Amino acid sequence: MRALHIITGLGVGGAEQQLRLLLRHLPVECDVVTLTNPGAVAEGLTADGVRVTDLGMRGNRDLAALPRLAGIVRSGGYDLVHTHLYRACLYGRLAARLVGVRAIVATEHSLGDSQLEGRRLTAGVRALYLAGERLGRATVAVSPAVAARLRAWGVPAPRIGVVPNGIDLARFRFDPAARLRTRRRLGLPEDAFVVGCVGRLTAGKRFAVVVHALARLPGDCRLLLVGGGPEEAALRRTAQEAGVADRVLLTGERPYVPDGTPGPDLPSLTAAMDVLASPSPDETFGLAVVEALASGLPVRYASCPALDHLPARGARRVSGGAGAFARALAEVRAAPPGPRTTPEAAHHYDITRSAARLMDVYAATVAGRPLPSPASPTPQGVSSP
Repeated sequence: MRALHIITGLGVGGAEQQLRLLLRHLPVECDVVTLTNPGAVAEGLTADGVRVTDLGMRGNRDLAALPRLAGIVRSGGYDLVHTHLYRACLYGRLAARLVGVRAIVATEHSLGDSQLEGRRLTAGVRALYLAGERLGRATVAVSPAVAARLRAWGVPAPRIGVVPNGIDLARFRFDPAARLRTRRRLGLPEDAFVVGCVGRLTAGKRFAVVVHALARLPGDCRLLLVGGGPEEAALRRTAQEAGVADRVLLTGERPYVPDGTPGPDLPSLTAAMDVLASPSPDETFGLAVVEALASGLPVRYASCPALDHLPARGARRVSGGAGAFARALAEVRAAPPGPRTTPEAAHHYDITRSAARLMDVYAATVAGRPLPSPASPTPQGVSSP
């Protein structure tokens, strides 16, 4: 089978890095087209031996990109086209249909209750999304929560598959040597209590809540913010105004897998933390939470659909703002450290399992058969540590 993946951009983002990780485990010959922004993940894919083409699209309304994209699909002789992210799903599905490819799969990475990839869910966004969705044959949701939102929008249930995001468990396994090495490199005291946050620095992630929570915690507590994005300057101002600028460290975007980027990668940074805080109330999966659990970290989170139906040792939901997070983090700090072992909940999201489920979707889509029914874990709730 030959597959073409079309994605809006290849900067260091969750969907982009998830694509790279999946391609390392799919038994399929894959090429990638990025509509714009061939960033660090494009370089990483190329290093992995994947052919990456930059379409050079100039914006959402660059309609001249459509015939160029259709030409790439036609010349590649692909059995299947798989699209990722809003703009790529619109242009990619249409290009595939124009040249006669009917086996079209799209992954919905970022459909929240009130936003889609950071854009407000207006009637126009929804109408355009649904018009594009009808051009494909299957839409993959990264969690049952996203699948439920798609059904509520009117996407027929037989067209929806659930393939959760996957993680490389071996890479996130706790390494005490990496913990010491990373703390020394970052100038973090070995005895500091380090709160971590991981994700794009956008308003929707609500990382300012944790900055304000830090101001209520003792002076030995530090905040390690891993990610880049438009809210970086605002978060620095918030830290300054809260009087904790000297206790907040921003690392910038970090890769999941080695790609030559200077500095520690995400697993090493996770090893350096003592707890992960995820204050966003509108997650579509909660990848950072699952990765933290794989590293044996306790986690305090506002929303994590990945854990909605799984017991997870060390994970606890927090309702409320800075005060609630400060209390929850103080409880972790006061408790004796637990073993940094991987709980069963994280094993549920091993990348090899996700790749196998995606292959089932591919086989059904190419054959024109109904999608396989998703295997859902038995609802048990999320346990306290």
